[in-house]
Amino acid sequence: MNYNWDWAIFFQPEPGGTGTYFHYLIVGLGWTLATALAAWVIALLIGSIVGTLRTLPVKWVVMAGNAYVEIFRNVPLIVQMFLWFFVLPEFLPLRVGDAIKQMPPPWSSYLPAVLCLGIYTSVRVAEQVRAGIQSLPRGQGMAGTALGLTLPQTYRFVILPMAFRIVMPPLTSEFMNIIKNSSIALTIGLLELTGRARAMQEFSFHVFEAFAAATLIYLITNLLVVLGMRALEHKLRVPGFIGPSTPQVAGH
Repeated sequence: MNYNWDWAIFFQPEPGGTGTYFHYLIVGLGWTLATALAAWVIALLIGSIVGTLRTLPVKWVVMAGNAYVEIFRNVPLIVQMFLWFFVLPEFLPLRVGDAIKQMPPPWSSYLPAVLCLGIYTSVRVAEQVRAGIQSLPRGQGMAGTALGLTLPQTYRFVILPMAFRIVMPPLTSEFMNIIKNSSIALTIGLLELTGRARAMQEFSFHVFEAFAAATLIYLITNLLVVLGMRALEHKLRVPGFIGPSTPQVAGH
């Protein structure tokens, strides 16, 4: 069966009267990025704390961090999305739960989506931060102690700056994943990029055009993320320890 592509559909007005279908998808991209960036802040903050705690010489703290990781890592993302949206308000105090359920769209979907994606991604960040810290030579921590630094100071000024340089590439992958995983939010009514592409194909019956455009937008967005993170990684790397070292001149 032959299908005739009709790219002119993107310049036709969408039924909601907000503009063209192209503008409709771009607004969806805005919600995708707003969701992903807010969730990434949560993931990076909580994941860094939990990952660091899992390397401390305190058994109960390590066990608590491990329990947090195992709980959120072993539940599918879509199930967690439904739990945050449908179940969490029922466990909160009545007034707070009712206030959340009565929030106008898209905020009623945006807030659970951000919390869900942030917590879900934080366990992956925690694993990477833990691995980055444990990959460092033991001498670095000992050097901090020999200089008279306390354990928190050793982590703050010696261990964590190096660990984050090591885990920068996998953190780039997680940032890309959180952008793509934000598409799950359409299941709770958030009209981000994928949700709007789906709505476009329902309104216009141009399935291929809608999802081809969404695919292209996701691809360009993630390529920009990769380029930006590679530039940051290049700027922060430590020559001779992470990444290509500076060539040595013969005879020196």
